Order: sequence, then C-alpha cells, then structure tokens
Amino acid sequence: MNGVDGSVIREDDSRKRGRKQQRPDPQESPVAEFAWQLCELKEAAGDPSYDRMRSEFGAAASKSALSAAARGKDLPSWETTWEFVRCLAVGVLGQDESTARREWSKRWESARTVPEPDPEPPRPEPRRWPKWLVAGVAAVLVVIGAVWWWMPEQRPIPGDASLMLSETVPDGTEFAMRQNFAKTWEVRNVGREPWEGRYLAQVFREGDAACTAPQRVSVGDVSPGETVTLAVPVFTGNEPGRCKIAWKMVDEDGRQFFPEDLRPVFFDIQIRP
Repeated sequence: MNGVDGSVIREDDSRKRGRKQQRPDPQESPVAEFAWQLCELKEAAGDPSYDRMRSEFGAAASKSALSAAARGKDLPSWETTWEFVRCLAVGVLGQDESTARREWSKRWESARTVPEPDPEPPRPEPRRWPKWLVAGVAAVLVVIGAVWWWMPEQRPIPGDASLMLSETVPDGTEFAMRQNFAKTWEVRNVGREPWEGRYLAQVFREGDAACTAPQRVSVGDVSPGETVTLAVPVFTGNEPGRCKIAWKMVDEDGRQFFPEDLRPVFFDIQIRP
C-alpha cells in the first residue's frame, strides 16, 4: 500500500501501546475464535489503528464496526468482515484477493451458529381478560404494525443473511463509449429466510459518465443455502469518465431487507474517449 513500511507501522504502534484492544478467548465460542483470527491478521499487518485501516488502507466500514468485529461478542456481517480482511490481507500483506476472499468466507460461515431454541415451558391456564382491555391492546398492535410496515427504506428480517462469493468486471475496468457489457455477482443465501419477491434496486450513482443500467432487476426465488447469479446489463453511453452504480436488495415496495451497514453491490468503471 502507498508508503506502508515497517518503520511507519512500528511508530504507529508505539503511540497506541498501552491501550491495545484485548484479544478474545478463542476457546469461548466460534465467534470468539473468528474474532481472534481477525486479531491475528491485524497483528501480522503491523497492528494499525482502526482509524488508519479506514483512512490509509481504505476499509469501507465504520471504526466501531471494525472494532466490534475483533471483540468476539457478536459475529460481524460478511461485508464488515471483508473490509477488515481486504484492507489488511490484500492491501498491506499483499495476498491474492480471490484467495483471501475464499478463505475468509469459509471461516466466516464456519463461525455462524444457530442456537437451539429453548424448550417450550408449560403453558399456564388461559386467563380471561376484560373485553375492553382486549380491544384496546388490539388497537395498539394494529398501530404498531402499521408504523413498522411503512417504515421507510428498511425491512430487516431476523435470520436473513447474504454472502457474495464472486463478481465480474473489477473496479477500474476501462470500456469504450457506446459499448454493452454485463456486471454479475454470485450471491448465496446464507440465512434462514427464503428470498421471494425480491429485487436489486439502484440506491446511488457517482461519476460524470453517461452510462445506464436498469433501475431494478429481479432476484428470483432463492432458498436458504442456494446460490444465485445476479446480472445487470450496462450501456457505457456517449460521454467519457467514471461511472459507478450501486444496488441493494428490496421488496416490491422498495424497502431494503438488510441494514444500512451492509455494503451494496456495485460496478465502478472508467469510460475512455
């Protein structure tokens, strides 16, 4: 990476010595073991601060998300994990990006555990509530349900998760004007929820080139554990420059299924005159 050498890293380490993040116990749980592996990677890369990982090495995740990933309390999202790994394993240590992605996606999936549900306790005898109280509670639940349903932009579902395995058209690829190509992503449903009636919808675009791509494409029906290849056709247009367009998974009404901290899928190309 730009200007990264041993002396710089040692100088950074000396400034933050004494407040070094405590490593999790790898024997505690699969999540703690995974976080311990992230700490090992960070140590091998010179133990840079999380601020440095973002500002200097280009990790596209918040400082708090990177720090939480190495604490071992909760399993980070794959997107946060990959940003942690990519900036250190690829950017600092020079490992092959495809090899690093495959290795760490296997580790991440191994750390995912689904706890067994607690046994159902004995059911108490039903209690009769006054009719006026039942009616009042029902009205409140209807209002709460309506508010949740119409919450803008997000519709997260517990147990819903995705993992991108591979993609085509690396960032920075050059294309001529007035050219057609397809950007594809191989994505696996690694959660417990089937994907039905879902779409990829454009969430933002950057750059001054006039390339075009669909506003929305269908994801199709994908059961847990299945893999789907998603593709968007792109036309480079009549103006040179940079073109970046990103999509996130939404329902029929445009509500996003995954939280804001998950990175969208995107392409980022250069169009030459």
